[in-house]
Amino acid sequence: MTAQNTDMPVVDAPRINIAEVAEKYALVAALVVLFGIFAMLLPNTFFTWANVSTMLGSQSVLVFLTLALIIPLTSGDFDLSVAATLTISAMTLAVLNARLGVALPLAMLGAFAVGGIVGVLNAFFILYFRIPSLIVTLGIGTFLNGLTLWMSNSATIGGIDFALVMGVVGTRLFGIPLAFYYAILMAAVIWYVFGYTSVGRRLLFVGRGREVARLSGIQVDRVRFFSLLSSSLIAALAGILYAGTIGAADPNSGNTFLLPAFAAAFLGATAITPGRFNPVGSVVAVYFIVIGITGLTMLGIQSFVQNLFYGGALVLAVALSQLVRKREEQQVG
Repeated sequence: MTAQNTDMPVVDAPRINIAEVAEKYALVAALVVLFGIFAMLLPNTFFTWANVSTMLGSQSVLVFLTLALIIPLTSGDFDLSVAATLTISAMTLAVLNARLGVALPLAMLGAFAVGGIVGVLNAFFILYFRIPSLIVTLGIGTFLNGLTLWMSNSATIGGIDFALVMGVVGTRLFGIPLAFYYAILMAAVIWYVFGYTSVGRRLLFVGRGREVARLSGIQVDRVRFFSLLSSSLIAALAGILYAGTIGAADPNSGNTFLLPAFAAAFLGATAITPGRFNPVGSVVAVYFIVIGITGLTMLGIQSFVQNLFYGGALVLAVALSQLVRKREEQQVG
């Protein structure tokens, strides 16, 4: 008799691609390093729980606006009207609640509805007339800025129901304002939609190639419509959050969020899921930028550094995003 070979086949253990891991989490590592540098340089001011909790809570509006941007960006459209939508939604809330005496829940609903109207208008001009999204949303955003100035008579409107302030920044959980948790919840919802639903897959497919998506049976215009609508609705939520953060509505300051939001969106596309706009990477990018601005400000750097940081971060983020995408030509929607 012959002996049978009973040796079991050897199965190689899965190998960890170090380069891939480094690419995914480089921005997270950079955030930790940047935080550590400022913590060592400014132990009594930067490295305090009061400062950390303030940074976490105060940037929820920027997180919301960045999340609003990445939805149409994923489907291949640019929405330059998100900051103006934020501003007019906050102003609508203030006018209804503070000036006209409308109950807070109804005023919030009105502000949210304004965002829906903006989203429908954007989608109508982009999809029906086939005008590039960059042009339409820039024009709509400028129109909204003028409308906001008219509504407010170019003045800040205060006196918003204090319940909104308490629900946004006045109440804290573990020392952090509730606004931070709202932003994380919104990021989690978008993360689930992008990663685990057919809607997220369609968004990505449309963004990668509209004609191919159309030939595959995807209703491209419907996907783009809902991506633009979702962007404006989330921007309106950011406006409500902003009104609750400052307890008022300013007709101008909301526009300062646009450049940081784009910088965070593109910088976030280089992390976690490199080459794709993703909510987790966007949140990390927001706080990376904020840590840099806060630390430099506390070191006594003049205010112009904020524009330098935001502008430089945007260009660098787009460049890095293009490297991750193998320098594919960007399609402006």
